[in-house]
Amino acid sequence: MLVLALGAWPAFGGGWPAASPLVTLYTAYQQAPPAAVVDAIHNELEQIMLPAGLRFDWHALSDAGGRVSSQLAVIHFKGECDTLDLRPDLGYPGPLGWTHISDGEILPFIDINCEGVRLFVQRNLVRTPEPDRDSIFGRALARVLAHELYHFLGHTKHHASGGIAKASYTAEDLLARTFRFGQKESAMLRSHGLSLLAQSGGSPESGQ
Repeated sequence: MLVLALGAWPAFGGGWPAASPLVTLYTAYQQAPPAAVVDAIHNELEQIMLPAGLRFDWHALSDAGGRVSSQLAVIHFKGECDTLDLRPDLGYPGPLGWTHISDGEILPFIDINCEGVRLFVQRNLVRTPEPDRDSIFGRALARVLAHELYHFLGHTKHHASGGIAKASYTAEDLLARTFRFGQKESAMLRSHGLSLLAQSGGSPESGQ
């Protein structure tokens, strides 16, 4: 199991290419989140993955039947995925997310620890305007998800020295206005995406 650890608690413009690999994501929430959290997760992940040329097709896990995809992942969001009752306390000592592994193979099953992320960032998040908290929190969850998708889509257990692919985060990383992959990691994901496109019979010229 690949685990995203915590760091120490500190006191590409443009649209999609004509043909972009489509990754199907099936999601299940232990507790239904506010719409603003879900929207922020979707929007931030799309922006993070834009330089890699990856797009996402989102569906509830309960609606998983009858679809065909060359690449899919199942995402479970654990705990409370909202910003109610935040406290100005210190962070959380456990993992924020993890990707499942069996016999050395990275599996398409990812868990995001909503409760852990919430506890980790709450001391900083409680200082932000209340109407903005859900979207900022959803953005933080998307960054943890992007890290786990990096392991799965890139077929790698390695971490980078900086950016979303690094081994541990600070609260500032998750709450910053912008936090992205490094160029090397984006290029690796893009290479993988192009191989997916070739397997599905599409091409950059065809737009299929």
